Amino acid sequence: MKKNLGNTPIVTPLPVLIVATYDENGIPNAMNVAWGGQCGYHHVALNLSLNHKTTENLKHTKAFTLSIATTDTLVLSDYFGLVSGCKENKIEKAKVHVSQSGFVNAPIINEYPLTLECKVTEMQEALGGMHVVGEVVNVLADDTVLDGQGKVDFNKLQPISYDSVSRSYRVLGNIVGKAFKDGTNIK
Repeated sequence: MKKNLGNTPIVTPLPVLIVATYDENGIPNAMNVAWGGQCGYHHVALNLSLNHKTTENLKHTKAFTLSIATTDTLVLSDYFGLVSGCKENKIEKAKVHVSQSGFVNAPIINEYPLTLECKVTEMQEALGGMHVVGEVVNVLADDTVLDGQGKVDFNKLQPISYDSVSRSYRVLGNIVGKAFKDGTNIK
């Protein structure tokens, strides 16, 4: 028997994404975003509140980096979601190392092993927030998360996702099937 649970969406996995931007004075900021993901072959989408420092920074620079939170960066990633960049300099407080992207006007937080460098292609106010679409112009990956063919190995990366039901983080698990292949057994 199934039970009605109401209208709160339960969609999983929700990647834990760290958005890094510069403000109008070139000061880096980072925030944890659970409402985002890939929305096309070369594009990512984020849904942000209008009152975030990151939202203002995006309006100014039209660029951001998007790092994938991992088991190794869980504490840091959670911190980036606990404090407002309007109230303190999170980069300075977290004592992370930042470098300038070679492709967009945005900071790279060196502690993250996988970072997407993005330029804003669309910003639109919607449903009381800001919908942002970014074109990925480069992906920067540490050698430590690459396989023998130079591709990202999720077993090495250990990306985490947000579990909105239990308000916890989960790690992405094992491969359980082959996309665009296993379903051919029904054809």
